[in-house]
Amino acid sequence: MKDDQRRHPLRDAKTDRTAAQAAPDTPQTRASAYQLAFTDQEFMCREELRPVRLQLELLKPEMMLDAEGITSTIVLFGGARIPEPAKKDTARTKTLADLSQFYDETREFSRLMTLKSMAGGGTEDVIVTGGGPGVMEAGNRGAIDAGGRSIGLNIVLPFEQAPNEYVTPELCFNFHYFAIRKMHFLMRAKAICVFPGGFGTMDELFEALTLIQTGRMQRVPFLLFGKAFWQKIINWDALADAGTISAEDLNLFRFVDSAKEAMELIENWDAPTARDSVPGR
Repeated sequence: MKDDQRRHPLRDAKTDRTAAQAAPDTPQTRASAYQLAFTDQEFMCREELRPVRLQLELLKPEMMLDAEGITSTIVLFGGARIPEPAKKDTARTKTLADLSQFYDETREFSRLMTLKSMAGGGTEDVIVTGGGPGVMEAGNRGAIDAGGRSIGLNIVLPFEQAPNEYVTPELCFNFHYFAIRKMHFLMRAKAICVFPGGFGTMDELFEALTLIQTGRMQRVPFLLFGKAFWQKIINWDALADAGTISAEDLNLFRFVDSAKEAMELIENWDAPTARDSVPGR
C-alpha cells in the first residue's frame, strides 16, 4: 500500500510516532496518557472505540485492494471440513469423505477463473475465499495452479487457526468483525459460488441471497455446487409452497456440479439488474 502524495505541509503521523518512541524515559513518558492515541493499543481496544475499529476494518482491506488494482472478485463460500480427495480417509464422516470431490471441483473452477482473470490483466474476477481450510484452501490453491493470485478474508476465532498457505500474502486479511468481513466478500463480487458446508456457509449463502432478493444488491451469477447436497439439506420448493419466499426467488440461483458447468453459466448469465420490488409481497 503506497502513501498518497502529501497535500499539506504539516508533519506526518509516522514521523511523530518515531519521535515519540525516542522520547526520554521518564514517569511522564511511561504513562498511558502520554501515548499517541493511534499507537495506544489499550486505548484503541476500549469499548467506546468500537465505531473507529469498525471503520478501520472497512478501510484497510479496501485501500489495499485498491492499491493492488483489484476491481472485481469471484466469491467462493464452502465448508472448512471438506478434505482433499487424497486425505478423505481422515474425514469425520462418510458424507464428508464423499464431498471431497468438491475440493477438486473448487480447485479446478478457481484455476479456470484465474486463467480468465490473468488473460484480462489479473485485476478482474480475482478469487476470494475465507482463507481457511477445506473448500477455501482449494479455491486459493487453484489460483496458484494457474500462476495467479487470490484473496483470503480470515477471521480471528477462539481456537488456534491460520490462513491456508495458498493465499497471496499481500492479499491476506484478518478480521475481528464478521459483519465487515461479509461486506468485503460482496463489495466487489461479480459472481458467488457456494459449495457444500455448514452453519458458516449457510449464513453466507442466505445473507447474500437476501440482499439480492430484496434488491439491495445487483443480480450476479449465484451458483450452488452440488445439487444433490443442497436439495437434501434445504427443501427449497417447500419454502416457495409455504409462501415464505416466492416461486420467482428460486430463479435467483442455479445448481451446478462441475467447474466446467459453472464457467459456462457465468459466461452466459443473463440476469436483470437489481430488483425494485419483491415478488409475492
